[in-house]
Amino acid sequence: MNKPIIRLEDISKSFFGVPVLKNVDFEAHSGEVHALVGGNGAGKSTLMKILTGVYGKDGGRIFLEDGEAVFHNYKDAFLRGIAMIFQEMSSVPTLTVTENIFLNNELLKGKCFLDGKSMRKRAGELLDRLGVDISPDAVVGDLSVGEKQMVEIVKALSSDAKILVMDEPTASLSANEVDKLFEIIENLKRQKIAIIYISHRMNEILAIADKVTVLRDGQVVAELISRDLKVETIIGHMMGNETGTSFEWIPPKRAFSKEAVLKVEGLEVADAVRDVSFELHRGEVIGFAGLMSSGRTEILETLFGIRRPSKGTIRIDGQEVTMRSAGQAVKAGFGLVPEDRRTQGLVLIHSLKKNLVLPILKKMCTGLFLSPKKINETAQQSISELSVKTDSADKIISLLSGGNQQKIVISKWLRSDMKILLLDEPTAGVDIGSKKELIATVRKFTDQGNSAIFVSSELQEMLAVCDRIYVLKRGKIINELRHEEIESEEVLQNEIQK
Repeated sequence: MNKPIIRLEDISKSFFGVPVLKNVDFEAHSGEVHALVGGNGAGKSTLMKILTGVYGKDGGRIFLEDGEAVFHNYKDAFLRGIAMIFQEMSSVPTLTVTENIFLNNELLKGKCFLDGKSMRKRAGELLDRLGVDISPDAVVGDLSVGEKQMVEIVKALSSDAKILVMDEPTASLSANEVDKLFEIIENLKRQKIAIIYISHRMNEILAIADKVTVLRDGQVVAELISRDLKVETIIGHMMGNETGTSFEWIPPKRAFSKEAVLKVEGLEVADAVRDVSFELHRGEVIGFAGLMSSGRTEILETLFGIRRPSKGTIRIDGQEVTMRSAGQAVKAGFGLVPEDRRTQGLVLIHSLKKNLVLPILKKMCTGLFLSPKKINETAQQSISELSVKTDSADKIISLLSGGNQQKIVISKWLRSDMKILLLDEPTAGVDIGSKKELIATVRKFTDQGNSAIFVSSELQEMLAVCDRIYVLKRGKIINELRHEEIESEEVLQNEIQK
């Protein structure tokens, strides 16, 4: 057997005295995709950040090809041929696509001057290679989350990487874009590049991986060859027990109200949403399904006061309302779980408990002052109810895994007085066990007489939670389907692809 191009031996890492990785061994070979899987907080991203020099290790050794390697920072690893597509986007929103792709790796004309022409040409070639219709001159801050993710992928590919780490690379991509990414991965394999692939999407793992390593609680619990591997086997190792792998329909406990709690008519938002009308009833979950740029996110952001509609009316309980700000939307009873949790859903420098109580500060007061007792009790209840993996409610939120961060984003709204929960890709970066918990939490919320709008690229999840689904294409609703009319995931996929 060929020698591994990268080998990690006995890697250990702790944060604030809490072990996150415990004597982990891992290796990857050229021309193979090695999947790294595990539940939220299992240590996957931490292990890869040690490999790429983002974190220092507490113990163990790293061998690159035939020699031991020490990386003091990401640049060290990058120059040695190791690149990573981070789950947390690292792009600079004020720079262009080209400037982001070559940030800290600029092409020079002579020794002193930037070669803008060559960088733009190379950026265009890389974008074409991915089949992405994004201008090299576009400002990244103007792109959608999925488009930003594609820029991250192009940036990683701009180096002469021997090892490419992908941390949840498809979390914000449409089905077509996932297919394109897989074509790129197959091409990279032919070029003898080693790919380490982190994902919670088990079907992707089976489709793309040659090997699978499973982490649980910071330790390797299984090393598997993916050939003939079943999802149930991987999940069993991840969870440490037998668990179902499918998302089953959770029917509502009571009939929906006849009157619409939310009625939208003739909504238009710039070029993104065109003449959209729909209703949402008390106790109901509706979904918006469609490809990227179909208008799903724009509708939710308009309801939450982030975008201004050019036409149309929004009525809550029959009363017309105008959402000029997120504050007005919250007062009207909306809560938003945004597509990009790190920039829109959390204050990353604050603790877990401070993030949880932001929407409900008035409830946390005793008299004129905030009550530490109420805040701590609320935080502990949320941690327990959603099984948030953390050693302390005082932990800075940026130190939690992506899935646990998402749980906090959802939990903070569940404790407010909202009536309508808007969920935009709520399960991105969340393990399968937590996905089921979140879906059950949404149904519990609506069974209490509230309502929800659910947007997801995961059609299986939509079928598990949505009572009705509106299919969007290029900003317009092209079909409305009741749950009982959708026989399978394939039926819904065909509707989207029409």
